[in-house]
Amino acid sequence: MSAENKVFIYDTTLRDGAQAEGVTFSPVAKIHVAKMLDSFGVDYIEGGFAASNPKDMAFFKAIKNETLKQAKIAAFGSTRRANVKVEEDKGTAALLEADTDVCTIFGKSWLLHVTEVLKTTPEENLAMIEDTCRYLKENGKEVIYDAEHFFDGYKDSPDYALRSLEAAVRGGADCLVLCDTNGGCMPNEIFEVTTLVRDRFGVAVGIHTHNDSETAVANAMESVRAGAVHVQGVINGFGERCGNCNLVSVVANLNLKTDKTCLADPAQLKSLKSVSQFVNEQANLRDNQRAAFVGESAFAHKAGMHVDGVRKVSHSFEHVPPESVGNDRRILISELSGASNVMEKLIEMGLNNIDRKSPEVREILKMMEKQERGGYVYESADASFKMLIKKVLKEHKSFFELEGFRVMVEKRGKNAPCVSEATLKLNVNGKRAFTVGEGDGPVDALNMALRHALQEFYPSIRHVQLADYRVSILDPEEATAAKTRVVIESSDGENTWGTVGVSENIIEASWEALVDGVEYKLFLNEDKK
Repeated sequence: MSAENKVFIYDTTLRDGAQAEGVTFSPVAKIHVAKMLDSFGVDYIEGGFAASNPKDMAFFKAIKNETLKQAKIAAFGSTRRANVKVEEDKGTAALLEADTDVCTIFGKSWLLHVTEVLKTTPEENLAMIEDTCRYLKENGKEVIYDAEHFFDGYKDSPDYALRSLEAAVRGGADCLVLCDTNGGCMPNEIFEVTTLVRDRFGVAVGIHTHNDSETAVANAMESVRAGAVHVQGVINGFGERCGNCNLVSVVANLNLKTDKTCLADPAQLKSLKSVSQFVNEQANLRDNQRAAFVGESAFAHKAGMHVDGVRKVSHSFEHVPPESVGNDRRILISELSGASNVMEKLIEMGLNNIDRKSPEVREILKMMEKQERGGYVYESADASFKMLIKKVLKEHKSFFELEGFRVMVEKRGKNAPCVSEATLKLNVNGKRAFTVGEGDGPVDALNMALRHALQEFYPSIRHVQLADYRVSILDPEEATAAKTRVVIESSDGENTWGTVGVSENIIEASWEALVDGVEYKLFLNEDKK
């Protein structure tokens, strides 16, 4: 890897990402994320705002007990306050107290902020930048200077914005990071200004973009094309307002679409999806299904002609191989599907002896169209579609027969919580099973009763859990008599699968989806024998 092709990745998930609405990292989660980012191969991990709160300072102390492979921990802070000596500034003292090898400080580049927010003079602001950079350098720190609102400041007064960078350089800053703090710049603007700064200063240039105009990743890529060698962002792109530059996309684009590299070990790119999922889990966020590169839909194909093309030449409809970023190709089943989609599912099921022009394929398509007219969808219910295939091919068998169920919801007082109970009667291989289940709601209670009834006969069922439950009203004009579609995602800890049920009664629709989910698991077990 040549030095000129290296782009340094600066992750600010734990600081800037934590400013996202609804996101909070526990102290333990912050350590977990930092260790994962280090293993993934990022160069810098910003641990928090040193002068902001005790939790961030606790992180800086705790991370010292961990052995990191290569990432540097950075403490974030601001320039000294106006008219305060840097040696006496509490924020600067907190940066030193954090005891990190790297200190990242932000300063003002936009005169509007200097005069109206800081309420100080342009010259004092420049002195604040220079003094703080110099003081941190004198204390042995690598100093990264974040020029806040740089692009807006440059548009307002190019001369002053550049003078603010000159002050950081005089103070000894190791890297000048140009910040599109309001997220309003276009890629061409980023390229032009980054080029000018790169040519003017003999210091490494970085970029920090926000996504308010949906251009954060494009802006970061244009800055790198203009010569930036340092990119700041957040895994999965969450952050204040509309979010930060998404490092998942930046890392993938740099490694797969340019001559640049940005990971200590490029082979780690194959763990990109798992990194994305891990960070979302620690932040208590759902994965974005449509996220580029790592989303479940990133390599999902629905139209029949697309599926046919992918089968013949994968890159005809995929811009990168799914496995290069740790993802998988998915073939969706819907009203747009053709024989190619069905054939893909047959191949997945090991049914390679059926021709795409066979009566069986035509019958599967006919049955699918009929079901979808009734409200069924199979895009998120792959397991239900496979059950449908088995029924059409007359390879389906019932592992149990329902004799009946009853579900009750009881509220025993104004302030008492609702209690749900389900009783269930099944015939399992000629033996009668009668069970009772309690749950947080009627569907949960029914699920518990079903699992209790079956696990004596099929022990693997005890590992099956409901991972997600979604309800759609198909004909709202019918009010309470409307048809309901229920999609359930089940998991056994290793695999996940989706099933669907449709009925005017939400409990019956849920039961249908639950049964498909259980039977699919049992079919999987039989296939392994």
